[in-house]
Amino acid sequence: MDGIRVRRHALPGAGPAEAGAVAEIMLDRPEAMNAIDTAMARRLADVCGEIGGDGSVSSVVLTAAPCRAFCAGADLKERNRMSDEEVLAQRPAFRAAFGAVLGLPQPAVAAVHGFALGGGCELALSCDLIVADETAVFGLPETTVGLVPGGGGTQLALRRLGAGKAADLVLTGRRLGIDEAERFGLVDRRVPAGDADARALEVAQQIAANSPVAVRAAKRALRRGWGVGLDAGLEIEDSAWRTAAMSADRREGIAAFAEKRQPQWPGLATP
Repeated sequence: MDGIRVRRHALPGAGPAEAGAVAEIMLDRPEAMNAIDTAMARRLADVCGEIGGDGSVSSVVLTAAPCRAFCAGADLKERNRMSDEEVLAQRPAFRAAFGAVLGLPQPAVAAVHGFALGGGCELALSCDLIVADETAVFGLPETTVGLVPGGGGTQLALRRLGAGKAADLVLTGRRLGIDEAERFGLVDRRVPAGDADARALEVAQQIAANSPVAVRAAKRALRRGWGVGLDAGLEIEDSAWRTAAMSADRREGIAAFAEKRQPQWPGLATP
């Protein structure tokens, strides 16, 4: 078992040709609270690479097998058996896994239930939107076990939460229940217990119904605009606009609007 399952979801009412508009990546090690071991990290990187290059996939949902956790982070039981040299040797696999989620060209929606700690919190932060249910508990507790967040946690928390809240989360290592996580800005949509997967899929399907060319270009603009000045950011936006405006999707979208019909996006099969 590599701890990862993949499913495809068509848009509601879509025909067979459009099947797979949403890819669901499920963390599937419930016996270990979906903690990430080396094999799972490698598989996650491979799966994200495959999905990222699949032009039939317009959006992604990151879910987890039912248990008390979305993901409890890195598998510390596996780490406890490792020498310092083995820990360092494991590092590239983990960087590749988190980098692959962060680097997905399609918008990604995390569906969080239960504990999202350490690497679990970082996986959620690597997505574009976080849908969390009432049971969700977030934290970056690495400093409590002599580590620093290594899956992008320091940088992603800084960008999402701001300096003060990121420092609070990272330096104390404390956990945030759903109320505080929502106040921090760590949660984009709060839903009733047990509804995270279904509601995240709805969001992903809503995204997938839009122009694939425009959605990918918009995500690039949002991501590349992190940390740059306004002038540089506007140039990034202009480049994204030109990509969409010169595409067949733009022509189809405007024609469909004028004709009062649903668009049939030509960009659906474009990687």
